[in-house]
Amino acid sequence: MKKSTEKILLLTADFIFINLAGIFYFLLRVESGLFSFRIQPEFFLPLFVIYFYWLLIFTFVGMYRVWFASSRFDEISTLFKATFVGIFVLFFAIYIDDSLHGISSGARILLFIYWGMLFIFVGTGRILIRSFQRHLLVNGVGRKNALIVGYNAKAFEVFNQIAEYKALGLDIIGFVSDESNKNDSYKNIPVIGNPENIQKLIDEHNIKEIIIALEKKNDDILLDLLAEASLKNVGLKIVPNLYEILTGQARTSQIYGMPLVDLMPQLMPEWERKLKRIFDIFISFIVLIITLPLDLLIAIAIKLDSPGSIFFTQERCGQDGRIFRMIKFRSMFYDAEKKSGPVWSQKNDPRVTRVGKILRKIRLDEIPQMLNVLLGEMSLVGPRPERPYFVEKFTEQIPYYKRRLKVRPGITGWAQVKHKYDESIEDVKAKLRYDLFYIENMSLRMDFKILFRTIFVVMFGKGHYQ
Repeated sequence: MKKSTEKILLLTADFIFINLAGIFYFLLRVESGLFSFRIQPEFFLPLFVIYFYWLLIFTFVGMYRVWFASSRFDEISTLFKATFVGIFVLFFAIYIDDSLHGISSGARILLFIYWGMLFIFVGTGRILIRSFQRHLLVNGVGRKNALIVGYNAKAFEVFNQIAEYKALGLDIIGFVSDESNKNDSYKNIPVIGNPENIQKLIDEHNIKEIIIALEKKNDDILLDLLAEASLKNVGLKIVPNLYEILTGQARTSQIYGMPLVDLMPQLMPEWERKLKRIFDIFISFIVLIITLPLDLLIAIAIKLDSPGSIFFTQERCGQDGRIFRMIKFRSMFYDAEKKSGPVWSQKNDPRVTRVGKILRKIRLDEIPQMLNVLLGEMSLVGPRPERPYFVEKFTEQIPYYKRRLKVRPGITGWAQVKHKYDESIEDVKAKLRYDLFYIENMSLRMDFKILFRTIFVVMFGKGHYQ
């Protein structure tokens, strides 16, 4: 089942059962005559508002993301926690409103009756959808092709588990191995390639999941494999060794008892990612509006200072390697790279105009990038977007470089406030360590910390910028 289809089914089920809970609660609260009230309550408007309230909460807690082999118990547990918190928010909102209007009402306790109805109705809907989905998977509808990297006892155990439990929805197309066993097969599933041509195998066989079951002696293959598969739309999971499990170094999920570790997961919780995007939209829109007079002055200064366009646009690599055109105020002479080709900027770069030096020092040249943020091509905070030419060049020397493309690039980032701009491959390696640290520790708290540090850097003119 496609992710979009699954989300539509979940949204439809939630719409039906959230509103059913609201209707039954209205019948109990109003039509049954069991409870008194001062004013005849409305029906349709509160029903409409409360649905979007729950939709917002469910979205923020990640109830519409696709979980690999998630159990129905885990989903119902998440639903319980989400609705419980949501009901308490409603309870205290109504309590505060009643207090402000001098109303003393015991009817607020009825909200917990509504919570019970909501949990039962929506939980039933979720179980029905998941049962239907599993029925389709078992019968061959919506299944995903998968590869197992490795050809050993560990790999065979993973295969046996997947073959036994059809509800996982995975069809193992073949094994990937760097050993001299190209013509081997296990239970009629052949070895179809080696880790070096993993991208070709992903494309040829429409692979959606890769499970890595390598022996410890093959750990050196892992980084190369991640670099090759990182920009493909595939799930990557690895079977940890016993030591990692016992020492707690591996955060595992389960395939019916088989422990697996997600490689390169989205570590920021769903609700934080949603808030991060809302914050990006809000701030970028406000900045674009309030800086309009300043933008006009900058545009005039650029035109008077040197010939050429006001804006400078350039192709950059965005999230998952998608190409977009980054926009900035022009700070260099027109066609600065026409003769030299793509090169790094340098300190006291002779290509920078007089106005450009001022704009770069206080980062005013980056104001137009707020449009990229508003369009979702960039974020306020994240790794700086690099040109495709340099991405390919760096990847040849640093296999794990493309890992930074798994998140939306940013106007500022941990690497920008901790290290100067790139002048050598050593600078790139140093900044990559900061970028990877940010990716593995993404949080709203981290973003705010970087934004405050950026303000400090700009105010005191630290570093030089390109």
